[in-house]
Amino acid sequence: MTPRRGYRYEMAMIFSRATATRKFLKRRLRKMREQLAQRFFDTRYGRNLLIGGIGSRVLTMTVDCGDHVMSFSPSDYIGRKIFRKGHFERDNVDRLLAVLREQGLMRKGTTLLELGGNIGTQTIYFALSQAYRRIITVEADPRNFRLLTANIRQNGLEDRVTAINCAAGDRCGELDFFLHHNNHGKSSALQQNAADEKILVPVRTVPDILERAQTPIDEIGLIWIDIEGYEPVACRSMQALMAQKTPLYMEFTPSFYGSSGSQAFARSLADYYEECIVFVEDKSTPMKVVDLPTKGEQFDVLFMR
Repeated sequence: MTPRRGYRYEMAMIFSRATATRKFLKRRLRKMREQLAQRFFDTRYGRNLLIGGIGSRVLTMTVDCGDHVMSFSPSDYIGRKIFRKGHFERDNVDRLLAVLREQGLMRKGTTLLELGGNIGTQTIYFALSQAYRRIITVEADPRNFRLLTANIRQNGLEDRVTAINCAAGDRCGELDFFLHHNNHGKSSALQQNAADEKILVPVRTVPDILERAQTPIDEIGLIWIDIEGYEPVACRSMQALMAQKTPLYMEFTPSFYGSSGSQAFARSLADYYEECIVFVEDKSTPMKVVDLPTKGEQFDVLFMR
């Protein structure tokens, strides 16, 4: 090999090694950057930034929540909260089950009736708790219902959960229903915002819902209601369940019902129940149903006996 050719060969080898080193360093840097990004976006703050930056083209996301998976819309309030925290108000379900056990109100082999299943968050939490043999979940919003059935299916709960796509009311037929676009959990038979979209959905009485689910009323061990202000109407078709003192847990919202409506609703509930527990954030207050607050902010309440 001539000196000139040897020089070229040596320079080529140096260049090749330098190129290989640059590629190695770039790969190493990219891997480190990806690892740092993964660690950052796996924090609650990072997840908050990530979910906030997802555009409207992403319609559905599915995340591993540990003991279950959950699909949701990333543009929806509930979906964003699931992505950030890994659950949506699961502690409310745990708290309620603890109270029911303390009060001796858990009956083995019974069925949970859930009016307002949304996308199935509480449905899944109740199913995982094994507290009830079966669950009947009712959801009127077609967007939520698609995700509800998907979440039931992908968690292998088809044999234990029956999902029914309708609103719960005091008659059977059809009902104007208003879709909230930023918070699907706020969709309701009562219009809350001028921007809400009106659609028509089927409405059924609670006895009709139970008949379709082939479930007698004495099998119901708990009624869970979260239907955005339509609770008084749905309860009008639940007299038989309330007459047998079936535990009833609901959101009570005086601002939805109005002053006279809140008082009338409280009186009607007092016809069936004497004792209740009011939940406001982390505080729980036992009281008589006749003393139930009919003014102020929304609160959760368990009617017991």
